[in-house]
Order: sequence, then structure tokens, then C-alpha cells
Amino acid sequence: MARIFAVANQKGGVGKTTTTVNLAAALAAHEQRVLLVDLDPQGNATMGSGVDKRAVPATVYQVLIGQTSVAEARARSEAGGYDVLAANRELAGAEIDLVQIDNREKRLKDALALVDAEYDFILIDCPPSLSMLTLNGLCGAHGVIIPMQCEYYALEGLSDLVNTIKQVHAKLNRDLKIIGLLRVMFDPRSTLSQQVSAQLEAHFGDKVFKAIIPRNVRLAEAPSHGLPGVVFDKQAKGSQAYLSFAAEMIERIKSI
Repeated sequence: MARIFAVANQKGGVGKTTTTVNLAAALAAHEQRVLLVDLDPQGNATMGSGVDKRAVPATVYQVLIGQTSVAEARARSEAGGYDVLAANRELAGAEIDLVQIDNREKRLKDALALVDAEYDFILIDCPPSLSMLTLNGLCGAHGVIIPMQCEYYALEGLSDLVNTIKQVHAKLNRDLKIIGLLRVMFDPRSTLSQQVSAQLEAHFGDKVFKAIIPRNVRLAEAPSHGLPGVVFDKQAKGSQAYLSFAAEMIERIKSI
């Protein structure tokens, strides 16, 4: 049975997609069976995995509205070594379509239940807002991975996200918990980064992952080549950090 994790943060530009894609590829490099679910209409995780969002015959949109199954819609990231449930712009219409469907916040959960025996990890890249799509991601997941930059505004947004997770846990998904906080785009030369990092460790303790993802130009370049960073340049500092993070994730789920 797969461990299903939503990668979520209501703040945009914090590295959710970079984290989802590179964690998927890093877990695959550790010989784990992985499915990446792209729940963002921008489709960046799809393209960053080397899958053309304009050419896929079916996407997560058709899965959510019941036109097809995950098994039929998934594509393969040959470079990353994992499967992708792709997204493109038509997913933006899911908000309207889902309003008329019963149990609309659990559509993804029900669809993933049919394939979870085929995977060790299912990673859900959530959009940067609390929408019906994000709600489907949170309802379908066992836990949440929160990537965040070590800056002041990130701390403000974190409290909102924690409250959202608590509400979903109470009302819709009793299995949902925060798996951990991942510090991304970290600049060790910045005093503010170090201060915020220390605050996170003091407040959240062992919920903060030991792995820290540094600012890294090779990670930023990788999507333009349709490759995860850990494939594009495995020796880059950012790639090595994601490989360490994947190893930490494999260990952490043993105690969950």
C-alpha cells in the first residue's frame, strides 16, 4: 500500500513543484515505485517530469470527473523513472464541474485507492491556494510535506496552512498529519535564513526535516530541459540535497 503525501503551501513560489518533481525522481533513484499527481492547472510538474502536457491523451481532470481511471490516464517519466498523472489548463475547469458531484472533495482519494498497491509513494503537487483541487489533495493524502523558505512572510503563511490542515483533519480526513517541514532555497550566508530556521526547529522540533535544500542554479535550469534536477545534474548541491531528503523520507515513514 502506497504512502500518499501532499506537497502543499498556500504561499506561491516556495518550491512546491521543484520539491515534488525532485523528490519523485530521488525516491525512484532509491528504487521506490512512485506516482506523481499534478494537481496544478499550470502543469509545471508534468512538464518538469519530461511529459508534454499538450500531448497526453488524458489527465487528472478526466480522473476527477470520472471519465477515466488513474491506470488509464497515467504517463511515464522515462527520465525520472516514475509515473505521472498529468495536468494542463483544462484542470482549471474542475472547480466548476466538481460542484455538482457528490463527495467532490474525495474524488482523488477514491481514484488513487484503485492503484495504491502498485506504488510505494504517491506524491501530490498541490496548487498555491486553498481550492477544491487542494482539498482533494489533502483529503487523499496520509500526510503533508510543507516546503518553505526561511523568511519572515513564510512564517506568517505557515500558521494559516497549519490551521487549514487541522480543519481538514477534523472534518474530512482523520488520517491527515504534517509529516514535516522542508527548508528550501536556503542561503546559509543569510542571517535571516539562519534565524528563521532556528525558530522552525524550536517550534516544530523533529517535524523539521534534517535535509536542507540550498539555492541552486542547476535545479532552476532543469525544468527547461524537461528533466528533474536530480537527473539533469546529479552532482549539483541541490540534487544531492534532494537525494538525502528522499533517504530521510524512506526512514521517516517507517515510524509513521
